[in-house]
Amino acid sequence: MATVADHLVRTLRQTGVRRIYGIVGDSLNPIVDAVRRTDGIEWVHVRHEETAAFAAAAEAQLTGRLAVCAGSCGPGNLHLVNGLYDAHRSGAPVLAIASHIPSGQIGTGFFQETHPDRLFAECSHFSELAATPESVPRLVRIAAQTAVGRGGVAVLSLPGDLADRPAHGTAETVTFAPRSPVVPGDAQVAELAEFLSSGRVTIFAGAGCAGAHDEVLALAERLAAPVGHSLGGKEWIQYDNPYDVGMSGLLGYGACHDALHAADRVLLLGTDFPYDGFLPQARTAQVDVDPARLGRRTPLDIAVHGSVRETVRALLPLLRKRTDRSFLDRMLREHHRKLTRVVDAYTTGIEHHTPIHPEYAAAQLDAAAADDAVFTVDTGMNNVWAARYLTPNGRRRVLGSFRHGSMANALPQAIGAALAAPDRQVVALAGDGGLAMLMGDLLTLSAYRVPVKVVVFNNATLGMVKLEMLVDGLPDHGTDHPPVDFAAIAAACGIPAVRVDKPAGVREALTEAFERPGPALVDLGTDPNALSIPPKLTAQQVRGFALGVGRTVLSGGVGAMVDLARSNLRNLPRP
Repeated sequence: MATVADHLVRTLRQTGVRRIYGIVGDSLNPIVDAVRRTDGIEWVHVRHEETAAFAAAAEAQLTGRLAVCAGSCGPGNLHLVNGLYDAHRSGAPVLAIASHIPSGQIGTGFFQETHPDRLFAECSHFSELAATPESVPRLVRIAAQTAVGRGGVAVLSLPGDLADRPAHGTAETVTFAPRSPVVPGDAQVAELAEFLSSGRVTIFAGAGCAGAHDEVLALAERLAAPVGHSLGGKEWIQYDNPYDVGMSGLLGYGACHDALHAADRVLLLGTDFPYDGFLPQARTAQVDVDPARLGRRTPLDIAVHGSVRETVRALLPLLRKRTDRSFLDRMLREHHRKLTRVVDAYTTGIEHHTPIHPEYAAAQLDAAAADDAVFTVDTGMNNVWAARYLTPNGRRRVLGSFRHGSMANALPQAIGAALAAPDRQVVALAGDGGLAMLMGDLLTLSAYRVPVKVVVFNNATLGMVKLEMLVDGLPDHGTDHPPVDFAAIAAACGIPAVRVDKPAGVREALTEAFERPGPALVDLGTDPNALSIPPKLTAQQVRGFALGVGRTVLSGGVGAMVDLARSNLRNLPRP
């Protein structure tokens, strides 16, 4: 007789799920055994449940389909929580199976007892405990449909003994209705058109512009408006964009900040950009498919509930073409000036400079990678180098922990991306801090021969934290650590690896790794003093940075600060 676990796995298989990421163990054993006996679905044994959640989230973001991870009772499913927070904030449709202690022991303080249905409530749209065999099929259907329909995480807590009981009835069919476009009302569109009909306009585009590239550029042409973007919007809007003025925020570059603050009208398209200090906080209209996001970062003159593509399509016929391009041209010239000084600096003519400048390494990586590569990027300075040097083209993808900001995401996300898209090149831009945190999953790459190319920017420091301390007026402390040879560790795991300490060897090492079948790791010894300065510094931040430098000098770090100043002179914003 089929068990509850059998019905669960068959239902997932029927929905299109091809794998479940997790670690086997006690309360999960019935589900793992059901996977073993079901064709078309596999168990992917990772080395940490956090990796399982990140991998599932990356698969879901890349495919748009439901992905699944699982954790055994107590500590096992608790390890899922960080990756699930990231998945939920990214809108990735992920179902997490949180197996539980024996149902008769719930509430008694039993070994490894937690309450997963409560614990995961904040990072999910749905988190429920299955109490009877009869309830499981329906809960599985609701969980799967909620994850896909609302875009985010659903959690099903399932006692191990319940999973092993005989199933009642048949597995339920999961129904995924195609998403319909969110079309704004005529009155909203007309009001927005009136708002944009005069004055200098700057467009700020986010991840909600996916699928609306041509429409946004047509709007920019009609309004003679510069187009800036968030990190999440970069891959969707920057390529083939003659109106691009770069990115704003802590990782930003170019003239985006200037364009936002010099405009008479700002139009936010599909962005929930969290750093409100970089927004003008006035004269702003916003378009978003989620009405809860409207106005939560800045006061609005106009709020429009609608998808970007449908809203802009409705808007364009109501706008006359601008003939005055003076504002746009001024911002484009300013962007070129800043881009030349900041982004192009230290990427050419430094083939003999050691340690390797991370900007140079990122530029070489961009040139060597495939046109349809999938990049996964660790949080921290690697976000900066990816934002400034990876070139989008409409086919490449860049995944990261852009909303949750977790360390250690690049390797796990690369595992999920590579298994979901085996015909595409997948590159993990890992920081040494991030890789060290979940380094055990190099063994997962080796065991499954997952063809991920791990490129480690190894500077033996937590660079972003160092910058945060300096801006706060503190000398960096606790950020540096002894050098680690990640190439040797990868080789011990059975992964072909090479350590590169000279710039001249970067391109050759990357090319060889990319051409090699299966996994590979390139360990780059990069400059620990190469930090990123935001495009706009407040007086308080300048004072804090200067105070941090002064304290470091007084504590005996003169040489380090001279190196730091030389490394960052190219990035300091100038009037």
